[in-house]
Amino acid sequence: MDASNTLRIGHGYDLHRLEPVAPDGPGRPFVLGGVQVPHDRGPVSHSDGDVLMHAVTDALLGAIGAPDIGDLFPDSSEACRDAESSRFLLEAQRRIQASGFDIVNMDLTVICERPKLMEYKDLIASELARLLGCDSSRVNLKAKTHERVDAVGEGRAVEAHAVVLLGPKS
Repeated sequence: MDASNTLRIGHGYDLHRLEPVAPDGPGRPFVLGGVQVPHDRGPVSHSDGDVLMHAVTDALLGAIGAPDIGDLFPDSSEACRDAESSRFLLEAQRRIQASGFDIVNMDLTVICERPKLMEYKDLIASELARLLGCDSSRVNLKAKTHERVDAVGEGRAVEAHAVVLLGPKS
């Protein structure tokens, strides 16, 4: 693909059910963007359940027209069981680089009623930037609630949206 003067945009979305963490339930530790956030509930998932990394991975893959995270890393694959989501993210980064693109910026939104994420936002954005090899000024993270409406608002789920803009490698 000739990326010499092309901008590409991708959108990613993910949602995971939250359950009490082991030993009280099937929930995994609550990890967002590679950062463990203390919480009594965690995602129920095949991999580590990092909803934000899953959304960013899909956004990156979508921007270059690649197969999505479910195609590349299906939840039916034993090789993906308990996998760290950074594995998926780094594969998406490898593919965008191979296609001749770099990250211009990412705009990310995590939606959950609890835990409150304000004190973790900068750390999460910095960790994503570190993993993706871009300046942290290119990663914007917002934390929202659902005002106690639906499964997310009742604390039974967490969701994430990611929009990424890619430009030609410099």
